[in-house]
Amino acid sequence: MTAMPTRHHISPNDPALRTMGRIDDADPERPVWVFPYTQVSFRFTGTSLTASLINYWNYGDSHLGVVIDGQPAKVRIPSGFTGANELPNNSTSASSVPGSDEGADSRSEASGENGTAAPERQPHTPAPAPASSSPAGESGTGFDRAIEPNDALRNPYGPVTVTLAERLPNIEHEVTVFKRQDGQHYVELLGFGIDAGAKVMPPLAPAPDRRIEVYGDSVSCGERNEASLYTGEPDPDVDLSSYSNAWHSYAAITARNLGAQLHDVSQGGISLIDGIGWFNGPDYVGQESAWDRIEYNPTLGGGKPWDFARYTPQVVIVAVGQNDAHPFDFMAADYDGDQAAHWRARYVDFLRKLRETYPKATIICLTTLLQHDPSWDRAIDEAVRTAADPAIHHFLFSRNGSATPGHPRVAEHEEMARELTAFIGSLSGDIWAE
Repeated sequence: MTAMPTRHHISPNDPALRTMGRIDDADPERPVWVFPYTQVSFRFTGTSLTASLINYWNYGDSHLGVVIDGQPAKVRIPSGFTGANELPNNSTSASSVPGSDEGADSRSEASGENGTAAPERQPHTPAPAPASSSPAGESGTGFDRAIEPNDALRNPYGPVTVTLAERLPNIEHEVTVFKRQDGQHYVELLGFGIDAGAKVMPPLAPAPDRRIEVYGDSVSCGERNEASLYTGEPDPDVDLSSYSNAWHSYAAITARNLGAQLHDVSQGGISLIDGIGWFNGPDYVGQESAWDRIEYNPTLGGGKPWDFARYTPQVVIVAVGQNDAHPFDFMAADYDGDQAAHWRARYVDFLRKLRETYPKATIICLTTLLQHDPSWDRAIDEAVRTAADPAIHHFLFSRNGSATPGHPRVAEHEEMARELTAFIGSLSGDIWAE
């Protein structure tokens, strides 16, 4: 007598699943999530939900976000994180998962020992990326840099199965599973599991027709925003990656306020231009080299180009510049100097590249509440005026660059989202027209 299966597997390309975000789905049965707020939504019946995945890890304490029946949760996934509160690699923590005891451990089913990669399973191998036919930038970097082929993603942890929810009432549920964090890790999704005999169905509401895209840094990612006791204060000198939640970023809140989809093309520490900033030091990578990629973190593999025909936003937000002050704040030190002038020219180049890519989009340039020298906002204002495009705007928050020496917390993201939502709503004309 054949035993009945205890779980029903849902493939990532099941037609009932609706995704959002810039996803590498060259293999539709093993899509790779890179950017924060990348997500999938669906309905299901039964009492539990699991996810099978491989976590490609660079740094930080990796978590997925879950909103099930309107209740938020976070689930820790295996990584190389060595913080004081780390769990064994073959287990994961469900924090306030609906239907489970708060803080209870959910056992993982790892194919490899201790949650590391199973030797017989091949890691995700994207198709090689073509080199650019355009000449490279001044030092082989920038908007026309050739993309190195990506033979395989690196640093895998898994395959592993983690529990997203258990002991739910046996009714119909609606869930969104999303990437809380930036490209500090990539998630290769292998599928979901529900009770044997349970059903999977599409979300009730249709996908929004409105579409937003954000090119940002750690603030747009929602980095460290859940450290609410440190609102208006510097970041504590400890790893706070588990307190990063893209769901509560100003970008995501604004999109939900406006009933819009969002592609959050953001990375903590990223600058506008290569060679400065905080991301991937000492060979710093800027948005000018990441903006048109799916995968872009050199530690996790080579780059892969994004097909812009797949998603056309009506509103584009450019929220970079603050990290360009590292390691030297040249804009504050010598606004009229060569380095500052070069940066402003590159910002104009970026705007023109975006306009070439999205001829009809409304483009909004901004920085955030995180403290920075006002010369950067002056520089952005000058760049916007130089671009001389009536559909490109420079927006300043009421406490722009002065509210907090640390990363904005959730309350400050909500403040920014209220102001940005109102500004977008005030723009004349039908900016959401196709």
